Amino acid sequence: MSAPAWLVAAQARADVPPLHERAPLDIGGAVCGSIEPALAERLAEAGLPLCRSAGGWRIEAPASASLASIAEWLHRNGFAGRWRDELLAVVDNAGRVLADVERAVVRALGIATVAVHLVGVTGDGRVWVQRRALDKATDPGLWDTLMGGQVAAGETVETSLRRETMEEAGLDIGTLRDLRQTASLTVRRPVAEGYMVETIAVFVAIVGDGVEPRNLDGEVETFACLDRAELRERLAAGRFTLEATLILGRWLEQRDRG
Repeated sequence: MSAPAWLVAAQARADVPPLHERAPLDIGGAVCGSIEPALAERLAEAGLPLCRSAGGWRIEAPASASLASIAEWLHRNGFAGRWRDELLAVVDNAGRVLADVERAVVRALGIATVAVHLVGVTGDGRVWVQRRALDKATDPGLWDTLMGGQVAAGETVETSLRRETMEEAGLDIGTLRDLRQTASLTVRRPVAEGYMVETIAVFVAIVGDGVEPRNLDGEVETFACLDRAELRERLAAGRFTLEATLILGRWLEQRDRG
């Protein structure tokens, strides 16, 4: 069975090269991101701790402190997303942690991030989804998986899963049944703030009968429990985030295959 047109389109949108030239960004010779050369020039001219390297641009030591000052400049000059006061890990291509950085600037610096999502399924096969709050910085008002969030600096995927599930859905993962991790996916695409490179760890679990999620952090407008037909209808209509479309589309394909 071939994938539906809406899922094929989403898969294409999730693998798009940068719209503009970007140069490698490194820490101590280990590539950790990318940056538009014109923006790098402005940072260097402003006296920020960024210098040319053989292959692109290098963040000077100490890396975390340098990234903090770069982040502040990007924020002041309109190159950052909404300021979060949240630190994310900066890793090299081998996954080695090199530093941490304010979440608001990871796209401007092309820094790879890790997110975690939870597909919550009822015993009869319906799916719990959330509508993102209307004041969210990204994709306000669109529908999403039961839970989706960034893995913060110093966290493992598992600790982030536990924290985000409680904050966004008011659920202790210890009360969910048959929790399992499925294949991850990676999204590479241009976004308003720069370039997004994100690996998403995907979990699936059964939400027990009579259990209803409730938001605790103000980032969710409402929840809904959809059967597969209604879920497909909303996905096809473009009412979900790109990431949720990919995750739930893959889940539906797996269910259809039995």
